[in-house]
Amino acid sequence: MANINLLPWRDEYRARRKQEYLTVLMAVVMLAAALAYLWVSSVQADIDSQNQRNSMLQDEIAILESKVSEIRELKKRRSELLERMRVIQELQGLRPVIVRAFDEFVRMVPDGIYIKTMERKGDVISMEGVTESNNRVSTFMRNLEGSVWFQDPNLNSVTAKPELGDQASEFSMTVKAAVPKTEESEGGK
Repeated sequence: MANINLLPWRDEYRARRKQEYLTVLMAVVMLAAALAYLWVSSVQADIDSQNQRNSMLQDEIAILESKVSEIRELKKRRSELLERMRVIQELQGLRPVIVRAFDEFVRMVPDGIYIKTMERKGDVISMEGVTESNNRVSTFMRNLEGSVWFQDPNLNSVTAKPELGDQASEFSMTVKAAVPKTEESEGGK
């Protein structure tokens, strides 16, 4: 049998296989690195794109919030203006009512009664005056009670004042002002 030394051939074969293995391994590593780089780049691009969209949305939200606050301010101003208009219309509507109430009051005061002071707080009218007799105060109170413009007359005090006359007295009373329903509806028109 012939004696052939196969060791150099096997060593060359192993070295070539090892070289091929390292080449394939290097190619796989490079391909994996390239794929990882592409994947990271893609994810980073998506993140950048989303961040850009988020910042755009935040800018739009800020613009809309400023518009909403402006709308709220306008609604507030509108309601204030409407309230002012309502008050002005109410005052304009009640202007003739006050004149009629004073006209009615003058007609209610009988002869012999002199009103010195008159003050209104809300719906209550307080007055002080001088009368020639207590009967005239009673007549005045009945007249006020019978009027549609006044309600609930209340005599607070009567003080005799002989220096003003034999039966003269000073009196103090309150009465509630009322607006008749027909006048209230006319004032609202």
